[in-house]
Amino acid sequence: MSRTEPAGAPRPLARGALPADTVALARFLIGKTLVRATAAGIRAVRIVETEAYVADDPASHAYRGQTRRNAAMFLRRGHAYVYIAYGCWPVLNVSSEAEGIGTAVLLRAGEPLAEADGNGAPGPKAASGPGRLARHLGITLAEDGADLCSGGPLHLAAATRPAGPIAVGPRIGITKAAERPLRFFELGNAAVSGPARGNRKPGPP
Repeated sequence: MSRTEPAGAPRPLARGALPADTVALARFLIGKTLVRATAAGIRAVRIVETEAYVADDPASHAYRGQTRRNAAMFLRRGHAYVYIAYGCWPVLNVSSEAEGIGTAVLLRAGEPLAEADGNGAPGPKAASGPGRLARHLGITLAEDGADLCSGGPLHLAAATRPAGPIAVGPRIGITKAAERPLRFFELGNAAVSGPARGNRKPGPP
């Protein structure tokens, strides 16, 4: 057990457990845990919404090649890619394929889990949306490039409970290739971001 984990914490995920395909990883991460340890304590969220940014994707930051800003996207799968969205807030992604391939999975929303000190979990919307998720966990540009499979202060861990039904839909908040079915979310989870009508199982016709 890592020294950053409290007793009973979910086990960190090894890199070999992560699918080597971006779309498969985006689906795989639904229900898994993201753990953040700081001097103030440990927080964790259950990942409930992701978006895949694949190779040759016009909406991807890596579409025109590697730069200083997007270099972490080109690391082997399981590293953090953090950028500042709209010049305002950090956003966390997970690099998703082999080293040298610029792909990633955006972590769009998380269900806050009870904190290690015994405090209850915050409300379901505390980490709903990529900016809120990063803010809830105190993620900054300092985490860009961090190895999320090392069991370190920011890491991916096993699920605390199985994922429910996973829905697929178009991506949110982009103008290019938004219609591609590359957004994955746990159906009916209150922490999922975006329009409520897109997060519920369709009713009868």
